[in-house]
Amino acid sequence: MTTRNPGKPWRKAAAAVVALAGLAFVPAAHAELWGYIDADGVAHFADQKLDARYKLFMRDGGKLDTARLAARQAQAAAGADIDLEQHKLYRYVVNHPNIKTVEPLIHQIAGKQDVDPALVKAVMAVESGFNPAAVSPKGAIGLMQVIPDTGARFGVSADARRTVEQKLADPRTNITAGVRYLSWLMQLFPNNLELVLAAYNAGEGAVQRYNNRIPPYPETQQYVSTVLQFYRLYQPQQGAVLTRASASADGPRVKMVISGRRPMP
Repeated sequence: MTTRNPGKPWRKAAAAVVALAGLAFVPAAHAELWGYIDADGVAHFADQKLDARYKLFMRDGGKLDTARLAARQAQAAAGADIDLEQHKLYRYVVNHPNIKTVEPLIHQIAGKQDVDPALVKAVMAVESGFNPAAVSPKGAIGLMQVIPDTGARFGVSADARRTVEQKLADPRTNITAGVRYLSWLMQLFPNNLELVLAAYNAGEGAVQRYNNRIPPYPETQQYVSTVLQFYRLYQPQQGAVLTRASASADGPRVKMVISGRRPMP
């Protein structure tokens, strides 16, 4: 597993990698996050405007500000004209009901593996929309969408009472397995966050088959770009805002789907 380094080398490396990623993988014109919420309350995010339903949510990393959200809510309460779609998307990112529940686990587990908690949160947002009960059509489970075989590789074993699948439904076990996999991928593809994310989505074998490049799969390419955008959102100076934000009682509990994926149940 990971060799601990008290200096937290990911802090400097992550900033450099994200900066490079914004230049190398996501062209300047596409350093954006677009989204909409459908009639079923499901949030769709992408790194580009895929169709007329998508509205620009964030450009070049953006900034999260609870004062901005409070102002939007006050305007809505007063009956003022606001962009309701933008408001719903912003509330999703800032005030998702499950963030306060999972964030302490993220920091505790990520700290033990020397993985940036902001990166874990970004992966979780895109993988499951912070839904611990999410199960994908391919059998990926929970907050970090861990496939049982991957869970078994990284410390989750069945016993007389529970299967690997059942254990992965537990948030702590799920986050631990997902973070260990991220840590392992970071050692396999050092200083290349794009390949780490591509491998998390498509498997390290797919990345290696394409000569250590992002596989030419539209879903994987969009996944990498979208996670990087959420990573920028969840950087430490903004993570404090997310920690303080409380769940909004008046909004739908939206879920996340990436274009090309089927919605999580």
